Amino acid sequence: MKNIIVGQSGGPTAVINSSIVGVYKKAKELGYDHVYGMVNGIEGFIKGNFIDLDDYLKDKDNIELLRRTPSAFLGSCRYKLPKFESDPETYKRIFQLLEDNEIDTFLYTGGNDSMDTVKMLSDYAKDNNKPQRFMGVPKTIDNDLPITDHCPGYGSCAKYIATSIKEIIRDNESFNKSRLTVCIVEIMGRHAGWLAAAAALAKGDDCSGVDAIYLPETTFDLKEFLNLINDLKYKKDSIVIAVSEGVKTTDGRFVCELNDEDLAVDAFGHKQLSGCATTLCHIVAKETGLKTRAIELSTLQRAASHIASLTDIEEAEAVGARAVEEANKGNTGMMVTLKREQDNPYKCTTDVFDVHHIANAEKKIPLEWIDLENHQMKDEFITYARPLIMGELTPIFKDGVPTHLIRK
Repeated sequence: MKNIIVGQSGGPTAVINSSIVGVYKKAKELGYDHVYGMVNGIEGFIKGNFIDLDDYLKDKDNIELLRRTPSAFLGSCRYKLPKFESDPETYKRIFQLLEDNEIDTFLYTGGNDSMDTVKMLSDYAKDNNKPQRFMGVPKTIDNDLPITDHCPGYGSCAKYIATSIKEIIRDNESFNKSRLTVCIVEIMGRHAGWLAAAAALAKGDDCSGVDAIYLPETTFDLKEFLNLINDLKYKKDSIVIAVSEGVKTTDGRFVCELNDEDLAVDAFGHKQLSGCATTLCHIVAKETGLKTRAIELSTLQRAASHIASLTDIEEAEAVGARAVEEANKGNTGMMVTLKREQDNPYKCTTDVFDVHHIANAEKKIPLEWIDLENHQMKDEFITYARPLIMGELTPIFKDGVPTHLIRK
């Protein structure tokens, strides 16, 4: 028997399921008997919870439906795999399950923390002469994995952000100065500002774009921010500002912590960031007397498959397929990467890289791509990001809304 298993981990995206499509199609092409899917990632697998993807994807119509289905079809998790030294039984359990089900290939789709799981399992297999192979499939809307040019999931999220920002600007411009509103849009991004930067893509012949973009890569100066608002109110009838949820003040606090509320943390010790736009709106209203509106895109930006980038969908599928190919060659402890060959016309291929140089590392926006004086993005970022949001895949509608593939 020749079997393979794939799991999804971390925050979902609009195209993470396309990677599952890529894995399934390539595995079947290469003669794998069973393609299993972990239910709720490695956490579910440890409990013996997985499915045979043949039950869903033998039907080609379901494959097309899955490409249009947002979030994690298999279910995700935020489970931190313990180190072997502290919990050897967990590793014995995982490898016993792999052996019992004749699974020789383990693929994990996720971001920084997920690649750490791939690293630890591949290291254990190597140290204990286990034959199983482990490959990472990149996924993160944050676009912060190193080595790879960009990450599947980012392009679709950026497309949604740019579209939403453009629509918000259009709405906010509906009234004259007597009803001037400061609209602050909060966008995901803890330490890297790739998502908030995508607000710059809204600018065009028919849109003036956002008035400022604030990123985690730079320090947030509250006094300077208020000075900008006071300056803009005399020049414009509408003010729209994009701000990353992870912006910090000079004393190292997240802006959302200025309301003096304690933030919850997840299994990896990450603070649960939320409320940055609301906090800033309260401050602006108090200090300037202007009308304000806080908009938090939140889950919408990563779940909007109805406006997913076709480029993103196709690349998500390609990295899934490449992971199977590499594992089938005997490679392990690696992550598939995207390699940009050229910008115009855009061309991108897949490659692989040692996961040890990727796990737990973050890639931030180059400071030279940021117009620090005007709080805008330079052309270098636009050239980088624009190709990633191109193309569309029309949803399959039923009863007036998109239909999705779900697990039974």
